[in-house]
Amino acid sequence: ITARAAASDRAPAPTAATSRRPAAKTSRIDNVEARITMLHATLHITPAQEELWTTVTQVMRDNAKTMDALTTARVAQAPTMTAVEDLKSYTAITQAHAEGLTKFLPAFEALYASMSDAQKAEANTMFRGHHRRPTAAKATKPKSPASASTAASTR
Repeated sequence: ITARAAASDRAPAPTAATSRRPAAKTSRIDNVEARITMLHATLHITPAQEELWTTVTQVMRDNAKTMDALTTARVAQAPTMTAVEDLKSYTAITQAHAEGLTKFLPAFEALYASMSDAQKAEANTMFRGHHRRPTAAKATKPKSPASASTAASTR
Protein backbone atom coordinates (compact mmCIF):
# COMPACT_ATOMS: atom_id res chain seq x y z
CA ILE A 1 0.00 0.00 0.00
CA THR A 2 1.35 3.40 -0.90
CA ALA A 3 1.24 6.44 1.33
CA ARG A 4 -1.13 8.06 -1.16
CA ALA A 5 -3.47 5.07 -1.07
CA ALA A 6 -3.34 4.95 2.73
CA ALA A 7 -4.17 8.63 2.93
CA SER A 8 -7.04 8.33 0.45
CA ASP A 9 -8.54 5.29 2.20
CA ARG A 10 -9.30 7.21 5.34
CA ALA A 11 -10.84 10.49 6.22
CA PRO A 12 -8.54 13.28 7.33
CA ALA A 13 -8.39 14.10 11.01
CA PRO A 14 -11.36 16.32 11.80
CA THR A 15 -10.70 19.97 12.48
CA ALA A 16 -13.05 22.73 13.55
CA ALA A 17 -13.44 23.71 9.91
CA THR A 18 -13.96 20.21 8.46
CA SER A 19 -15.77 18.34 11.22
CA ARG A 20 -19.31 17.29 10.37
CA ARG A 21 -20.15 16.89 14.03
CA PRO A 22 -21.34 19.77 16.18
CA ALA A 23 -18.74 21.45 18.38
CA ALA A 24 -20.25 19.86 21.50
CA LYS A 25 -20.08 16.30 20.18
CA THR A 26 -21.11 13.29 22.13
CA SER A 27 -18.17 11.21 23.30
CA ARG A 28 -17.74 7.57 22.39
CA ILE A 29 -18.39 6.80 26.05
CA ASP A 30 -21.79 8.51 25.90
CA ASN A 31 -22.55 6.79 22.60
CA VAL A 32 -21.71 3.36 23.99
CA GLU A 33 -23.96 3.91 27.00
CA ALA A 34 -26.85 4.70 24.66
CA ARG A 35 -26.01 1.64 22.54
CA ILE A 36 -25.89 -0.58 25.64
CA THR A 37 -29.34 0.62 26.70
CA MET A 38 -30.73 0.08 23.19
CA LEU A 39 -29.15 -3.38 22.83
CA HIS A 40 -30.43 -4.53 26.24
CA ALA A 41 -33.98 -3.57 25.31
CA THR A 42 -33.85 -4.80 21.71
CA LEU A 43 -32.25 -8.13 22.54
CA HIS A 44 -34.61 -8.67 25.49
CA ILE A 45 -31.80 -9.70 27.83
CA THR A 46 -33.24 -12.01 30.47
CA PRO A 47 -32.35 -12.10 34.16
CA ALA A 48 -30.51 -15.39 33.52
CA GLN A 49 -28.36 -13.61 30.88
CA GLU A 50 -27.48 -10.57 33.01
CA GLU A 51 -24.08 -11.89 34.15
CA LEU A 52 -23.03 -12.55 30.55
CA TRP A 53 -24.49 -9.20 29.53
CA THR A 54 -22.44 -7.43 32.21
CA THR A 55 -19.27 -8.93 30.73
CA VAL A 56 -20.26 -7.74 27.24
CA THR A 57 -21.02 -4.23 28.45
CA GLN A 58 -17.76 -3.96 30.39
CA VAL A 59 -15.80 -4.81 27.23
CA MET A 60 -17.86 -2.26 25.29
CA ARG A 61 -17.15 0.44 27.89
CA ASP A 62 -13.43 -0.38 28.05
CA ASN A 63 -13.18 -0.29 24.25
CA ALA A 64 -15.03 3.03 24.10
CA LYS A 65 -12.67 4.57 26.68
CA THR A 66 -9.63 3.40 24.73
CA MET A 67 -10.95 4.67 21.39
CA ASP A 68 -12.12 7.95 22.92
CA ALA A 69 -8.66 8.61 24.37
CA LEU A 70 -6.90 7.80 21.09
CA THR A 71 -9.23 9.82 18.87
CA THR A 72 -9.26 12.79 21.25
CA ALA A 73 -5.46 12.82 21.26
CA ARG A 74 -5.40 12.54 17.47
CA VAL A 75 -7.74 15.48 17.01
CA ALA A 76 -5.78 17.60 19.49
CA GLN A 77 -2.46 16.81 17.81
CA ALA A 78 -3.70 16.92 14.19
CA PRO A 79 -2.74 20.53 13.46
CA THR A 80 0.93 19.87 14.20
CA MET A 81 1.32 16.23 13.11
CA THR A 82 3.75 15.28 10.43
CA ALA A 83 2.64 12.79 7.79
CA VAL A 84 4.50 10.04 9.65
CA GLU A 85 2.95 10.98 13.00
CA ASP A 86 -0.48 11.03 11.34
CA LEU A 87 0.03 7.52 9.98
CA LYS A 88 1.28 6.28 13.35
CA SER A 89 -1.76 7.78 15.08
CA TYR A 90 -4.10 6.17 12.57
CA THR A 91 -2.27 2.86 13.02
CA ALA A 92 -2.71 3.05 16.80
CA ILE A 93 -6.44 3.66 16.39
CA THR A 94 -6.80 0.82 13.90
CA GLN A 95 -4.88 -1.58 16.13
CA ALA A 96 -6.94 -0.59 19.17
CA HIS A 97 -10.12 -1.20 17.17
CA ALA A 98 -8.94 -4.68 16.16
CA GLU A 99 -7.87 -5.48 19.73
CA GLY A 100 -11.24 -4.26 21.01
CA LEU A 101 -13.08 -6.56 18.63
CA THR A 102 -10.82 -9.43 19.68
CA LYS A 103 -11.83 -8.81 23.31
CA PHE A 104 -15.50 -8.31 22.42
CA LEU A 105 -15.93 -11.52 20.43
CA PRO A 106 -15.61 -14.10 23.23
CA ALA A 107 -17.80 -12.05 25.57
CA PHE A 108 -20.50 -11.66 22.93
CA GLU A 109 -20.12 -15.25 21.77
CA ALA A 110 -20.92 -16.51 25.28
CA LEU A 111 -23.99 -14.27 25.47
CA TYR A 112 -25.10 -15.27 21.97
CA ALA A 113 -24.86 -18.96 22.89
CA SER A 114 -27.30 -18.34 25.75
CA MET A 115 -29.86 -16.55 23.57
CA SER A 116 -33.18 -17.87 22.38
CA ASP A 117 -33.73 -18.27 18.65
CA ALA A 118 -35.72 -15.02 18.63
CA GLN A 119 -32.91 -13.14 20.38
CA LYS A 120 -30.35 -14.61 17.96
CA ALA A 121 -32.46 -13.55 14.99
CA GLU A 122 -32.64 -10.00 16.35
CA ALA A 123 -28.88 -9.93 17.02
CA ASN A 124 -28.18 -11.25 13.52
CA THR A 125 -30.30 -8.53 11.97
CA MET A 126 -28.73 -5.80 14.09
CA PHE A 127 -25.16 -6.84 13.40
CA ARG A 128 -25.73 -7.33 9.67
CA GLY A 129 -27.05 -3.80 9.32
CA HIS A 130 -24.43 -2.20 11.58
CA HIS A 131 -21.65 -2.35 8.99
CA ARG A 132 -23.64 -1.61 5.87
CA ARG A 133 -23.22 2.16 5.76
CA PRO A 134 -22.56 3.87 2.43
CA THR A 135 -18.86 4.33 1.81
CA ALA A 136 -17.36 7.51 0.43
CA ALA A 137 -16.93 5.78 -2.94
CA LYS A 138 -20.60 4.82 -3.09
CA ALA A 139 -21.73 8.24 -1.90
CA THR A 140 -19.86 9.95 -4.73
CA LYS A 141 -20.68 7.34 -7.39
CA PRO A 142 -21.85 9.00 -10.61
CA LYS A 143 -25.48 8.50 -11.54
CA SER A 144 -25.18 8.31 -15.31
CA PRO A 145 -22.75 6.71 -17.78
CA ALA A 146 -21.80 10.17 -19.09
CA SER A 147 -20.87 11.44 -15.67
CA ALA A 148 -19.11 8.13 -14.97
CA SER A 149 -16.71 8.65 -17.86
CA THR A 150 -16.11 12.24 -16.75
CA ALA A 151 -15.46 11.12 -13.19
CA ALA A 152 -13.10 8.38 -14.37
CA SER A 153 -11.11 10.78 -16.52
CA THR A 154 -10.61 13.18 -13.63
CA ARG A 155 -9.14 10.56 -11.30
